[in-house]
Amino acid sequence: MDDNTNIAFKTTGCSWLSPVSDLVGVPLDQVNFIACQVFGLAAAFWFRLYLNPQHASIEIRHAVAALFGASIIMFCFGWYAVHIFILVLACYGIMLKASLHNVHRYTMIASVGYLTLCQVSRVFIFNYGILSTDFSGPLMIITQKITTLAFQLHDGMCQKQEELKEDQRRLAVHSKPSLLEYLSYNINFLSVLVGPCSNYKDYVVFIEGQDAHHRLRRVKASSPQQNGWDRVPEPSPVRPVINKLIVCVGCLLWFFIITKAFPITYNVDPQFISEASFFSRLAYAFISIQAARPKFYFAWTLADAVHNAAGFGISGVDKRGKVSWDLVSNVHIWQIETATSFKSFIDNWNIQTGLWLKSVCYDRAPYYRTPLTFVLSAIWHGLYPGYYFTFITAIPITFAARSVRRNFRHYFLSSRQLKFCYDVVTWAATQLTICYTVMPFLLLAVEPTMQYYRSMYFHVHIISILAMILLPSKPRGSNPESHARHSNNNVKED
Repeated sequence: MDDNTNIAFKTTGCSWLSPVSDLVGVPLDQVNFIACQVFGLAAAFWFRLYLNPQHASIEIRHAVAALFGASIIMFCFGWYAVHIFILVLACYGIMLKASLHNVHRYTMIASVGYLTLCQVSRVFIFNYGILSTDFSGPLMIITQKITTLAFQLHDGMCQKQEELKEDQRRLAVHSKPSLLEYLSYNINFLSVLVGPCSNYKDYVVFIEGQDAHHRLRRVKASSPQQNGWDRVPEPSPVRPVINKLIVCVGCLLWFFIITKAFPITYNVDPQFISEASFFSRLAYAFISIQAARPKFYFAWTLADAVHNAAGFGISGVDKRGKVSWDLVSNVHIWQIETATSFKSFIDNWNIQTGLWLKSVCYDRAPYYRTPLTFVLSAIWHGLYPGYYFTFITAIPITFAARSVRRNFRHYFLSSRQLKFCYDVVTWAATQLTICYTVMPFLLLAVEPTMQYYRSMYFHVHIISILAMILLPSKPRGSNPESHARHSNNNVKED
């Protein structure tokens, strides 16, 4: 009985790789995750080379993608995978039976509601994250996909096209997908474990084998200097995949060498709080958060490599005329580590989730768009109190950051030296603010979160609220034209 209990705690899925877990000292759920992603990488190359549209029908490609995805989630999560199938099939039924005028609303309520119920059980079953990977992860990704498709279907079949924004018009879906297409989109092996969420039309174009030419022809049409893209062979993903795998190896090394040496929980160690100075605690918080990021970098970059290996992910060409493979990229590591604003950090972290929040909430909410978006993000992430501390804290920080930027940035643009100083200061402020904001996200519970914030004297909360109250909504100065110009720049970034 003890052995079975131990296995249950180690993973809810297959225990075949227990010897590997014991040998390398990595939890079995993480070993299963990595094994399935490595299998997905190999399967993606095979899918591209031997199951391309020249050798297999579109229906076969859909079926194989869905079958591999179903096998992966059953291997990783065992009978808990039934929750994923229930959610997908229930929302397909809603799509078939519900009014198209309300399909997006019903789908949002049903998918987020079921996800929330599962996350309630997760809190009681897994007790604050005993398992680092569990069935709620795929449910979160599938909730994004289901709601994205529902909104895009509503845009394509109910909305007047001239009333839609450019992206909404381009991504609108004009007919209901079949059950096979729906299953393939939601549980395909490329994204079923860790995502990211892709748009339905992009996925269908990829399955049909027109992804590369479709994207590159758009470049040809919009950029006269680019030509001949529709006549060249499909670009090879080997180089971008290798580059991303190198990043994954670096993240693994960082995790084993650095991450374990700086545990997050030490930030709330009573002895450390009582003996260390404020600046020492601030420095450790910065280091421990930096050390925690590579595990996310690893998971998202590996998922990106899996998509690219299958030939999915071309977004166009970069400034040098080379093919870009970042259509479904979920993280831009360099932009994160060098971010000089809170928004810049958010825009480059979990990118596809940010785009999902923008498309289903921010762009459609008539009022209070920023608060509602953060609230939806918190609900989607789960019911651990730390998530709500993080996202609610982010609301005043976002408004304060906008206000500070609009009131002060233009004073530092007159020379390179001043701009450099401004960038250094804002980089440090951004990174320390991120540490303060996301700490509850990693601590999860109320007590350690409050313990941490008390040790930090709630300084970011206080500064943010004061900035919102004291700084004018419009910058003051003697040069209205200059302020108007800088205000326009802020609109682009804010």
